[in-house]
Amino acid sequence: MRNAYSPYKRLVFFLVIGFLLAPFQLWASGAYPYRLPDPKLFLDPQADTVIGLSQEYTIKEKDTFLDVARNFDLGFNELEAIYPEIDPWIPPIGMKVLIPSQWILPPAKKFGLVINVPEMRLYFYIKSHRLVRTYPVGIGDQGWFTPEGTGSIINKRKNPAWHIPKSLQEKYQMKIMPPGPDNPLGDYWLGLSFPGYGIHGTNFPWAVGRLVTHGCIRLYPEDVETLFSMVSPKTPVEIIYQPVKVGFKRGRIYLEVHDDIYQKIPDFMKYGLKKIETMGLAEKVNLELVLKILDEKTGMPVDITGDQFSP
Repeated sequence: MRNAYSPYKRLVFFLVIGFLLAPFQLWASGAYPYRLPDPKLFLDPQADTVIGLSQEYTIKEKDTFLDVARNFDLGFNELEAIYPEIDPWIPPIGMKVLIPSQWILPPAKKFGLVINVPEMRLYFYIKSHRLVRTYPVGIGDQGWFTPEGTGSIINKRKNPAWHIPKSLQEKYQMKIMPPGPDNPLGDYWLGLSFPGYGIHGTNFPWAVGRLVTHGCIRLYPEDVETLFSMVSPKTPVEIIYQPVKVGFKRGRIYLEVHDDIYQKIPDFMKYGLKKIETMGLAEKVNLELVLKILDEKTGMPVDITGDQFSP
């Protein structure tokens, strides 16, 4: 009788293991676990809003920073912020570079798609598994600012045509650009409830991590294909402008700072310090380190917990 039941037991075993490993499989494919702070606690020791892990890479012959960025699913801006003095087209062969593949989750009101404009990064929350995926994006250039606000996805289109704004029709000598290699929308379009704006692919991958669009959000072709398959109309979308982010991991406090790319903040130091003060963390952090991070703006999460503070 024991042998008669063994196939059934094996089936149950593999089903249970598959169920338990499902979140891990999502994580291994680019989804990260997170835990938001309990609002009832001043400092929740279980909160985990710092995702990913930084890596190191050795520059090889013919590498450019743009190649390295795409290989690690980063925007060009993320390497440029760390190595502003290095020529991105000819980085020194053999140079060891830090791959900034760690991020603090941005503050959000609606958990669906969250785009943090100054960071040039999109976050997709998979609430059923308490996991989040993240992708680098290209955003609106000066004079074509990507808008802020809350909305949703209203439509999805594969191989979209581009309805060219009137201000650009003379340049392109057409009103509608058909699908194809010259179409800047790429192969996928997620229309937003912000009139005229969407999340889409690109025919120029090096534009990711740059101010290049007329306000839309542009992803690498491989990233937009994945995102397109995972989201549906009515998915909440929130576009925010948060160059300074504060996060928590294992009871420690982290700070991540990006450039004020649209020059919206008159006094950046005051803005950053005010954020920490408003959260009630001013006496819990290393102030000297905070000032250094606000000045350098490398875009990497840094532990700013003060030595005098033991969570």
